Amino acid sequence: MFHQKYVRLQEILREAEAVSVAFSGGTDSAFLLAAAHAVLGERVIAVTAKSCIFPASEQQEAAEFCRSRGIRQLFIDTEFPDPEAFRRNPPDRCYHCKLALFRAIRALAAKNGFPVVADGTNCDDTGDYRPGMRAIAELGIRSPLREAGLHKPEIRALSREMHLPTWDRPSAACLASRIPYGEPVTAEKVRMVDAAETFLRERGFRQVRVRMQSKAARIELLPDDIPSAVMHREEIAKKLREIGFSYISLDMEGYRTGSLNETIPINDIPEFT
Repeated sequence: MFHQKYVRLQEILREAEAVSVAFSGGTDSAFLLAAAHAVLGERVIAVTAKSCIFPASEQQEAAEFCRSRGIRQLFIDTEFPDPEAFRRNPPDRCYHCKLALFRAIRALAAKNGFPVVADGTNCDDTGDYRPGMRAIAELGIRSPLREAGLHKPEIRALSREMHLPTWDRPSAACLASRIPYGEPVTAEKVRMVDAAETFLRERGFRQVRVRMQSKAARIELLPDDIPSAVMHREEIAKKLREIGFSYISLDMEGYRTGSLNETIPINDIPEFT
């Protein structure tokens, strides 16, 4: 069934004629970029945002992905896509970020002769609170994976068949998503989160979130990894204190997507999600 969806994806990309892919290096955007490159060749480019809110390791992996496949890659350099919205950190922070970021991507792509901009949104991205999708809709950004009816497990399966190194990459999100809404986002806080998560991944924990409130760290891991974290709690606590955290805790519920959204009162969630 998902092979038929892949054929439909190819048709969508072929009809677009020339595409600029907003490329983070994650599973979804990597699959979309590889599929677009297979169909369009030099009529596809990747545009990657370089910012402190994205882990440095992901940006390096994105660049290597393009280099190894001969895909042209352009970069947008910014500290925060929308400085004011980021520092205030409202519940719809992602909307303001995506709006600023995709406006910049769209302008750069058009300047280089690529009027169609596509992102890696798939059919599973509608289940959580995602204000950034409103910005994508407002700007007319295409989402070919969703248009083709592809879900995350299907994208992983197709990526594996295509021998993409991203097929089993853990889910990722902007580092600002680790900081509770209403608490100001700063470059220093983002740096601390990135350093803590990098350390934990280097210790073998694949799916990691370090949620930060003030200078307290709440670590989310896959449930099966919690016993190992408890065994190494002294080492983990020592390192995170060196990074700058004053308190370190382990979330006993484990990793879950968008756990900070649990703090948003229902009445504060916009209708468009």
